[in-house]
Amino acid sequence: MRIARWIAFAAVALPVFGMAQMRSFIENFQADQGGLGRFYRVRESDWARSRFKSYYESKLAELKAMPFEKMARDEQADWLMMSRLLDHRLDELAIDAKAHDEIKPLLSFEEKLLTLIEDRQEMRGANPEASAKALEAIRVDLAEEGKALDKEAKPDRTVAFRAAQKVDRLSDELREWFEYFDGYDPLFGWWCRKPFAQTSDALKAYARALREKGVGMNPDDKNAIVGHPVGRESLMEDLAYEGIPYTPEELLDIAAKEYAWCEAEAKKASREMGFGDDWRKALEHVKGLHMKPGEQPGLIREQALEAIEFVEKHDLVTVPELAKETWRMQMMSPERQKVSPFFLGGETIIVSFPTDEMTHDEKLMSLRANNIHFARATVHHELIPGHHLQFFMTQRYRPYRSPFSTPFWTEGWALWFEFLLWDLEFPKSPENKMGMLFWRMHRCVRIEFSLGYHLGKLTPEECIKMLVEKVGHEPSTAEGEVRRSFGGSYPPLYQAAYMLGALQIRALSKELVDSKRMTRREFHDAILKENNIPIAMLRGILNGTKFSREWEPDWRFYD
Repeated sequence: MRIARWIAFAAVALPVFGMAQMRSFIENFQADQGGLGRFYRVRESDWARSRFKSYYESKLAELKAMPFEKMARDEQADWLMMSRLLDHRLDELAIDAKAHDEIKPLLSFEEKLLTLIEDRQEMRGANPEASAKALEAIRVDLAEEGKALDKEAKPDRTVAFRAAQKVDRLSDELREWFEYFDGYDPLFGWWCRKPFAQTSDALKAYARALREKGVGMNPDDKNAIVGHPVGRESLMEDLAYEGIPYTPEELLDIAAKEYAWCEAEAKKASREMGFGDDWRKALEHVKGLHMKPGEQPGLIREQALEAIEFVEKHDLVTVPELAKETWRMQMMSPERQKVSPFFLGGETIIVSFPTDEMTHDEKLMSLRANNIHFARATVHHELIPGHHLQFFMTQRYRPYRSPFSTPFWTEGWALWFEFLLWDLEFPKSPENKMGMLFWRMHRCVRIEFSLGYHLGKLTPEECIKMLVEKVGHEPSTAEGEVRRSFGGSYPPLYQAAYMLGALQIRALSKELVDSKRMTRREFHDAILKENNIPIAMLRGILNGTKFSREWEPDWRFYD
């Protein structure tokens, strides 16, 4: 009797398609990705690319065999995001292969070296004599490549730089290959120890030559900015995946319009401060309003508590007590400030401020860049209601959706609250306004310099100059921003995602909050509880869109 009642309950409570099946599919995908990534460590190799391609295709086939029409609506959303992600991964593989073809002419030795690495990864063992012969052949190829760099026809400097980075990775993998066998196989050491040392030195010398002769940089300069402009095709693919039906050129127009608004508001604030329309002079005044050495942490704590109080007073979003209790603070090292000259955040806010080991000029620039009013516009972005609250909630609601995470949601949310706090008169003084406008201008220009760079229209040096002239950055902080943007740790659209993500959320707020369909708090809580997903998909979920297998976002979110 109990079993019969349970079956009857299950038939009512669960949809025809199992509620956990899509979640399980996504979680297994994430685990598979980790395993494949750890095994196929040289991701640019044909061996690895072929394996990932077959894996993605097999998962797409599994997905297409599922009964989409019988799924609950949440499961349909997950199905669509998973399908789009797999398609995107396959497109990325094709783009990566094309990018790798550009550096292949500089890597004639690559196939021989990868054969050694791949044999070791598949635990086939090593023929010591044959391995020594292969190492010598690699060394000879490297010597020929080095001679070729002395000829008049130089490679494109960004291609040469990517080739140098690839040689660095191959050098590390070859060392791992050697250390795996050396000492455990007596004959291996006898045959390979000397050839390995010579080949390892040749790889390092070639990477150095690529940087010096191909790129035209000082190989010992750790602060040089070269990067990898990905081109229009790759940008369009990434935009399509994010559900943003705009061209890079249209996005540049949006950035210009938003910047014009910021500049008009900056002139208003400047007039309030007594500087007329010369907002740059007003900004210089604000930069001089900084804390004394040792007092910055106290300021940050006060600003964090002020932001939490404001958010709760205006009932903007639910802030769990534990989230308010568990945020922490650290100070940023001088070396890290070269890449991240301003604050970073999450559960821990990492505070930039001068240290006693900096030069006098470095201290002054850091003081000016992390002044009281810039900080006040940054702290709530990094903590609450920004990144700390986001991360707190995504760990607790639909965490299985982490493979779909996007900077348009992460950074867009934090900047959207800068928009909202501005509208709700969070800035109490014109100096506060200048602090907020500095960052808002910065996000507009981030679209301009990052897309311009990846379209091949701007050099890193021109990007630095743009940040100094159009936003008011210190030269050192502008250089740090550009270095971080193009250093390889951020995807091409990341810098544009701040402003574009905020504009998407603003447009969605107009649809749901301004129309009285949701309160502000309900709207923001709903966004957090759907986890970090493309905002076009979030819109479909919150708007009650009827999904189909063929559903594609076509949302023009900017008026």
